[in-house]
Order: sequence, then C-alpha cells, then structure tokens
Amino acid sequence: MEIKLHDKYFKPFIESQELDFAIANMAKQIEDDFQDDVPVFIGVLNGSFMVMSDLMKHYNAPCEVSFVKMASYEGTQTTNEVKQLIGLSQSLEGRSVIVVEDIVDTGNTIEELKNIFKEQNVKHFKIATLFFKPDAYKKDIKLDYVGIRIPDKFIVGFGLDYDGLGRNLKDVYQLSE
Repeated sequence: MEIKLHDKYFKPFIESQELDFAIANMAKQIEDDFQDDVPVFIGVLNGSFMVMSDLMKHYNAPCEVSFVKMASYEGTQTTNEVKQLIGLSQSLEGRSVIVVEDIVDTGNTIEELKNIFKEQNVKHFKIATLFFKPDAYKKDIKLDYVGIRIPDKFIVGFGLDYDGLGRNLKDVYQLSE
C-alpha cells in the first residue's frame, strides 16, 4: 500500500523481517572479525539510529557505541557537500572503529569520515551500511559490511527520511515513479 510523505508517494520496497535478517548477518560478520577486540561503533545520525539499535541487539560481544551527525541531503537530492555537524567526544587513537551508516550512495560522507578518522590514528577503520547503491557509488573506498544492495532509487523508512518524514517506518518504501 502506497504512503504519502509531504508531496510524494512511496510504494512498499523492503519489509522489516528482511532488514532484521540483513542486520543480524552484519552483526555476526563483525563479531567474527573482532572477537579479540572491543570495537567502537560510530553511528552516523540521523539516519543510522534504527540500524545501530538493531545492530547492537544482535552484537553479542563487548563494544562501545558513539554517534556523529553529518548532513549531505536536501529533499531527494544529494548536495555533494558533506558538512560535519557534531564531532566525536572521545579519542579513538589505536582503537578499532566501525562506522555504521543507514545508506551509502555517492560515498561522499564515507570519504569525509575516512579523512576524519585517519587524523585520529585509529587501528582499524571499517564501514558497515544497511543499504548500498552500487550504481550511485563514486568512491574507491571499500565497504566492509553491506546488508542489502539496492538500485539507485530514493527510499524512506527505517531511519531514512524525506525532508524529515518517514524515519519511524519499520519497513522501507521506494519513491513511486
């Protein structure tokens, strides 16, 4: 069933059970890779809050959690400019960092985060994203944990929004053509 947010209509795309399955798989992979370490998961707000919450429910080893807030979207279009809004409150030198994103499309935010963490002298820098748009990706930075590959279409729900609306939806919806 279609939903309306502001002036646009969205059709069902991915149900919550599939999202949970993808996040559980990512958590298991990360756990396997960091069994002798205590990684710091860094969620990129606002979009990653639901992914981070569910990832933590499935991650069964010691870890720390923090957040940064960045912005690169206006409406349904990326601005190609990433602005860091809220920075880190702790030193990450020598730590294993896993950046948690809701979605990676152009890769501009990931590139900016990689530059920021390189300055922090982290031991490991890994990227986990629930959604990945390979057709939109313009960087050569490796994504370490990818939940679901999707076409280059605008989506909302499960933390993703259209001008502030839709983040609270448990399923994901795609912009209707």
